[in-house]
Amino acid sequence: MSLLSSPTRPTPVEPLERASGRRPGHPALAAVVAALAVFLTLILVFHRAIPDVGGVGLIIDTIIPWLGLLIVPLAVLGLVARRRWSRAAVLVPVFAWALLFGSATVPLSWSAPAANTAAGTTLTVASQNIEASSSTGDESALTLAATGADVIALEEMTAPDFTTVSSTLAEKYPYSFGVGTVGLWSKYPVVHAQPLPLGLGWNRALAADLETPQGLVSIYVIHAASARPGEVSDRDSMLSALAETLPRDENQRVIAVGDFNAALTDRAMSGIEGQLSEANQSGGLFGNTWPSNMPVTRLDHLLQRGMQVTSNTTLSAGASDHRAILTALNL
Repeated sequence: MSLLSSPTRPTPVEPLERASGRRPGHPALAAVVAALAVFLTLILVFHRAIPDVGGVGLIIDTIIPWLGLLIVPLAVLGLVARRRWSRAAVLVPVFAWALLFGSATVPLSWSAPAANTAAGTTLTVASQNIEASSSTGDESALTLAATGADVIALEEMTAPDFTTVSSTLAEKYPYSFGVGTVGLWSKYPVVHAQPLPLGLGWNRALAADLETPQGLVSIYVIHAASARPGEVSDRDSMLSALAETLPRDENQRVIAVGDFNAALTDRAMSGIEGQLSEANQSGGLFGNTWPSNMPVTRLDHLLQRGMQVTSNTTLSAGASDHRAILTALNL
């Protein structure tokens, strides 16, 4: 038996991550996650600067709030990558989305002023694109009248629709005006009513004053031209013309309501939203209105100045592909 110790093999040194019980990270995946997070942030912040080539700009402007959902798979990939800096990169689009759209999802009911109780000090406006082919304009009008609205605005009407709805609403809404595809019915006198061409060769908008106990309220009812990828010029010209019309309005209280065929995030709305504002939804989120069976965007708006919005909601009426909107204001 030898007195010499048997030679022993050197114990291999394990990588630090394996010795500590952690799996090695994936630096390449982490780099991809960080790059995608930066790219998503740029789209969120500068979506209106994306060229509208082939309708890309229109699509991005319309769905931009939904792009926040892409943060979820990015966050998962960030966890898989096991790099702190990749997880930190995912927070950048989170903050960008929150700054851009977070405030718009806060329920109006949390901060809305109380509705005035004195007679003639409030104004409730209902509006819907009734979809002419639905043949349910009369049904929509009855549903909107049942809300107690003081004013009802309808878009995408036919001439028979105006006649039928006027007959249906005559008792509660004795004042009305209609032209082209838009109509207005009111419990308050409608004065100075006129077509509003907005640069097109046919009437898809009107302008009028509502003679309320608190003074005149200007109201514009809009049925903007359709917008499809590569076909936005008519809609854009209408919205641009409306933006140029608003500064000439002499009334302190102004409302623009109807189907704008544009989300508020659409670049074509920038000139209008710089002068009028749209209130949050009473129950929160975005209050999408189209398509009615599964709304993904809000094409129908009530924008105003000079009043306080006390509630703002959407509702189903008739068989239209648009949900109706209902907004109450303190005069």
